[in-house]
Amino acid sequence: MRILAAMSGGVDSAVAAARAVEAGHDVVGVHLALSRAGGTLRTGSRGCCTIEDALDARRAADLLGIPFYVWDFSERFRDDVIADFVSEYQAGRTPNPCMRCNEKIKFAALLERAIELGFDAVCTGHYATLVSTESGLELHRAADNAKDQSYVLGVLTAEQLAHTYFPLGTTPSKAVVRAEAEARGLSVAQKPDSHDICFIPDGDTRGWLAEKVGTATGEIVDRTGAVVGSHEGAHAFTVGQRRGLKLGVPAPDGKPRFVLEVRPVSNTVVVGPKEALATREIAGARFSWAGAAPTESEFRCDVQIRAHAEPVAAHAFVESDGVRVVPDEPLDGVAPGQTAVLYIGTRVLGQFTIDRTISAVPVGA
Repeated sequence: MRILAAMSGGVDSAVAAARAVEAGHDVVGVHLALSRAGGTLRTGSRGCCTIEDALDARRAADLLGIPFYVWDFSERFRDDVIADFVSEYQAGRTPNPCMRCNEKIKFAALLERAIELGFDAVCTGHYATLVSTESGLELHRAADNAKDQSYVLGVLTAEQLAHTYFPLGTTPSKAVVRAEAEARGLSVAQKPDSHDICFIPDGDTRGWLAEKVGTATGEIVDRTGAVVGSHEGAHAFTVGQRRGLKLGVPAPDGKPRFVLEVRPVSNTVVVGPKEALATREIAGARFSWAGAAPTESEFRCDVQIRAHAEPVAAHAFVESDGVRVVPDEPLDGVAPGQTAVLYIGTRVLGQFTIDRTISAVPVGA
């Protein structure tokens, strides 16, 4: 196949490209410039997409003997990922920018251009596997559960899966990938993984958002509506947050309180006991299927609401206004804006953005 290898400058994408070359494919490397003013150097595991990352990707491509290009996707990234991140917080939701980047950039904008240029597939260093069945390709978890990235790939459609290539999916551990990179002479063999939001490399999400949307004083209330504190911008709070609340009125039982809800219209933050974070039902209107859609409107599955959360057994219902999921056990700390990914065994069935939740603990309980 003609393969376009997305090379971030990290060890995973470098080894993925190397395996594609070794498998006999015609490979071209590309690094995505996602900022017009990218940083020069990374700081440990913080951030990505710096000039240093581009140079690391180029060195890997040179060692592999493949053509290499840098493509400017900064405008698409700004419009589809950063602007979406800001608007979601302004709406009181908690977005996942990695999901949006995979959906809009790596497997939409990049894949579209790759197909236009005659490539058969885009190769990435994601840890996930593709399984061919009679009904088409299926997306499954990686062999290494600790590195499994199928959750952030849950937004991929059947058409996109048909043009993807994940050489690392069957690798038993990240240590094997690093050892292989070392053996191949790749300079990124021991390069740290990126863990933070790439466009907020210092990790200060609250400060970054304050610069983008400003501050506005509002009330912090408990579940009964009683005012227990104030804040300088509801956008700085996420469901499940405990630290940094600076409440002026202690809870009657003296226990810590957590953010339960963010109401952007009234600029109000609702807090309450940890038990009230338990959620008995979630739903969302924006959904997609990773391969063949389910044939039944009601089915058993597992639901996962964070990249590294444990999956929870559940009933799922496909309804006229979206997908609704009732877990067997309450989910903890669910926030609107998060992505719920549905699995059947190791297979990714699909995903939806959570926009409705029902607490397992009624007010006053």
